[in-house]
Amino acid sequence: MTATAPAAGTGPRAYAAVDLGASSGRVMTGRVGRDLLELTEAHRFPNRPVRLPEGLRWDVLGLYAGVLDGLRAAGALCGGRLGSVGIDSWAVDYGLLDADGALLGNPVHYRDARTEGVAEKVWASVPADELYAATGLQYAPFNTLYQLAAARGTAQLAAAERLLLIPDLLAYWLTGEQGTELTNASTTQLIDPRTGDWARGVADRLGVDLGLFAPLRRPGDPAGALRAELLAELGLTGPVPLTTVGSHDTASAVAAVPAADERFAYICTGTWSLAGLELDAPVLTEASRAANFTNELGLDGTVRHLRNIMGLWLLQECCRAWGDPDLGELLREAAGVPALRSVVDAGDAAFLAPGRMPERIAAACRDAGQPVPESRAEITRCILDSLALAHRRAVAEAQALADHPVDVVHIVGGGTRNALLCQLTADACGLPVVAGPAEAAALGNVLVQARAQGLVGDRAEMRRLLARTQPLERYEPRGDRAAWRAAEDRLAGR
Repeated sequence: MTATAPAAGTGPRAYAAVDLGASSGRVMTGRVGRDLLELTEAHRFPNRPVRLPEGLRWDVLGLYAGVLDGLRAAGALCGGRLGSVGIDSWAVDYGLLDADGALLGNPVHYRDARTEGVAEKVWASVPADELYAATGLQYAPFNTLYQLAAARGTAQLAAAERLLLIPDLLAYWLTGEQGTELTNASTTQLIDPRTGDWARGVADRLGVDLGLFAPLRRPGDPAGALRAELLAELGLTGPVPLTTVGSHDTASAVAAVPAADERFAYICTGTWSLAGLELDAPVLTEASRAANFTNELGLDGTVRHLRNIMGLWLLQECCRAWGDPDLGELLREAAGVPALRSVVDAGDAAFLAPGRMPERIAAACRDAGQPVPESRAEITRCILDSLALAHRRAVAEAQALADHPVDVVHIVGGGTRNALLCQLTADACGLPVVAGPAEAAALGNVLVQARAQGLVGDRAEMRRLLARTQPLERYEPRGDRAAWRAAEDRLAGR
């Protein structure tokens, strides 16, 4: 999309960003003008998966109800007038529709066990190195491609006429129009990151029917308008367009990195940590595949060359097991625990499933011959040191693989509220860390909507607006970097 300069005399407008994470959803109202970028939470709601006899599923109807409640609240905040709505969410998962457009069951959760052992069967038809060369996507057991392979032969897939990724499914219910947004589609392992189109050769060899997917859309494209009957229900004055945004939440979050130039790394923090670089072209080398870096598409044809790290999921699961203690107090206690006493591999798939996380972390330390963390503060410090160490490895390896040096690390998302993690990341990387904005995905969502209507210019202008208007915190590296190198060697068994 070519950016359009704001029209003379254009005043602020209000936009609704539907931003769905793996543990909660929210609808944010954003006001955008020439020197204005304000975000207000209209409604927040839980995202609780449901374990059925057949496996782990998303409660997508509950999510849709939360979205409607959120749009109603957003409308109330702006007098019933919204300039546009945009939707982003987590990646890879999807809903299947029958010939009448009705949903065929609740979407499968990416943490469901159905894809165990499936990748090896896929690689028997398309070897892993060929798959990476064609799609540039890291190995993750829950990639959409493996989910489809696991679903082959099921009655549900046989009855399906359409597959919609989660944000596109909600957009369909809101507007009646179907599409497949590109940044999210690039996580399916069915997109060629060089062309931004389907990897048809891969799909053909694996028997994936690309006709299941609706036509591709790109951030900034129109995606219909809210249905007339919804406008009355939500108290909105129509028409209210739906604008395609970076519907993968990481794409929206990276669009909201307030970087001054291209010499930056980013870490999008939340349930996952996504650490990497924004590039003009994918890195499809064997070294990149061996390092398990992915090439996902971003705004304006950019590539997000990054690694998935387990992220604050580790701490979230521990807190759940502990009965949700006061996080601020827990972090204060963890700050007093000796650094790097015990570390685990924060990217290890052994931590992917929910349940008994404190015991699993303790067991990993015991198996590695390290001191076993026992108290809640010790386990928390182990998690945060391990995440900072994983951030260090990802940032260093991304620079080497892409031959793209950086001067600063930007942390965005929920982890920006964790000052200890931000400082540890600066210490581990040996680079300054700029933390903020916390609601990066929602801000990126809003900015793409505003840009589509001419209120904001190009990506650089979006980032300048973010830097001027959003609270940011800078952390300078401190301490002995040799201790981090030693911890890295210890974890690698060197």
